[in-house]
Order: sequence, then structure tokens, then C-alpha cells
Amino acid sequence: MTTIDEALARDRAIPDIDWRVFPEGTVHDVFRAPSGGLARVRLGDAAAPRVVLVSGVAGSKEDFVLLFPLFAAAGFRVESFDLSGHFESIDAGPENLVPPRDHYDYRLFLDDLVAILEDGPTPVHVLGYSFAGLLAELALVERPDLFASLTLMSAPPATGQVFRGVKHIGPISDMPPHRAAGLILWGIRYNLNRTPPRRIAFVRERMASTRRPAIDDVVGLMMTMPDIADEVARTAIPKLIAVGEQDLWPTAQHAEYAERIGARLAIYPTGHAPCETAPHQLVRDMLALFASA
Repeated sequence: MTTIDEALARDRAIPDIDWRVFPEGTVHDVFRAPSGGLARVRLGDAAAPRVVLVSGVAGSKEDFVLLFPLFAAAGFRVESFDLSGHFESIDAGPENLVPPRDHYDYRLFLDDLVAILEDGPTPVHVLGYSFAGLLAELALVERPDLFASLTLMSAPPATGQVFRGVKHIGPISDMPPHRAAGLILWGIRYNLNRTPPRRIAFVRERMASTRRPAIDDVVGLMMTMPDIADEVARTAIPKLIAVGEQDLWPTAQHAEYAERIGARLAIYPTGHAPCETAPHQLVRDMLALFASA
């Protein structure tokens, strides 16, 4: 991965893989977080600097299968986990909190993420994907000591009701979270992004396992994101915004947000999931970010 052309060529050569299979040597366990057991995967030397990859709404740790061997080969300990209520963490949820709560909220996800980050050497290089980018920003402001760097991958470049900035549907996005979540799931189910066959098969399987209330609540949280951009900007760590040209939010919005928080901007010839379609380019840029930490 010494040149842009080499990384791009490797990304274009990626076949349609089995997304359930992590590289040999990956350790699978269940982390006991405040909201319950979170399915977790880890690869690489346990004493190496850590990279924690956090998936978004309706996602899972498998979104990062292609990144795992690249980070491990570069000398890092790479980790990911399923958010509470998602895929193999469906037994985790607000009912397990003390005292129990009725909904998934920012506090639940933040406490879980902080517990994950504290479970090993710190500070940690963190990537937040889509909704998890918002979550990572909140965690950074609250616990900057845990972060070595921050990568926001396809995260909403906005605050408040973040869907208002989405291409095409922004003007009609003010709707109840349950209805908005239904539209998102409909788009996934009918493969509007023309995802390869094995990938969409896995995504549909995962969607059938994930708790619908968790998705509804996360979509609601994305409609009420606090404006902490100035606080994020003041944190003294390197930051990267990594997005595809065809992301849900326009590139201009990502560029404006990158300038606001003092982040580098990397744009790839892909859509909302550079971790799936541009992993070599993404890891190349993240390793450069790490080197500046």
C-alpha cells in the first residue's frame, strides 16, 4: 500500500466474500458491558496499540472483516463488537441497566463504548461508522484520555436532526423515528445499493436478528444529536473524516464539517461503506493518521 493506485487496484480486486468469516487467529468473546453481553472480535498482538472499530445502526462487527488483517499486519491490535441490541448482542439492552430503562439512549451506548475502550491499553485509535461516528464524538468529548485518534467514516456531518442533510430525502426526513427506521430497513431489504449477493445475504440475515426497538431508538438519537463540534475541535488528537463520493450526505457537507472540527478529509470512489469497498485506501489513510498521533 505504497501508492494510491496500488491501494485502489487492490480494492477493485476484492471478490464477494463470506462476511461471517474473520481471519485466522481472530479471538471471539463476549464482553460484559453495562447493558449486557456484547459479542466482540479481536486480532493481533494483545500488547500492540489498539484500533477499535465501531459499527453503526443495523450494522455489526462483520462490517470490518476486510480491515482486520490489514491492521494486524501493520502491527496493531484491531477490535470490534456488536452494539447493544444488534446482531449477536441482542441480549444486551436497557432492561439490564441498574435501574432498568425503557429505551436505548446515548448514555447506554456511551457507557458500553467507554467500558470497551478501558478494557486494554489506552489511548485507542477509534473509528466510528455512521451513527457510531456521533457516538465516538460524544465519547471523545467526555473521555479524551481514551483516544489516540478519531476516524469518522460516513458519519453524519451535522447535529440536531442529521437526516435533513441527506441527499434527496432530506426535505422529507422529519418523521417519527419508527417510520424513518422502516424506510432505512426497506432500502436495505430490497438492496437499493446493489450490494453483491453474499454481502446482501449476510446483511439480511443480520437484520432479521437485530432488535427492531434498538434500530428505532438509534434513528431517534440521530434526530437529536447535540452540537459538540466545537468541543471535538478542541481535542488535541488527529482526526480523519473518511467518506465515499456517493455517501448519503453530500461531500461539501463533509468538507465543511472536517474544517469545523480540524479533521483531514479523505474521499473514495465508493458509497456509504468504504470499509467494504475501499478497505486498502481507508487503512492506508488511517495508518498515516496514526503516525501523526
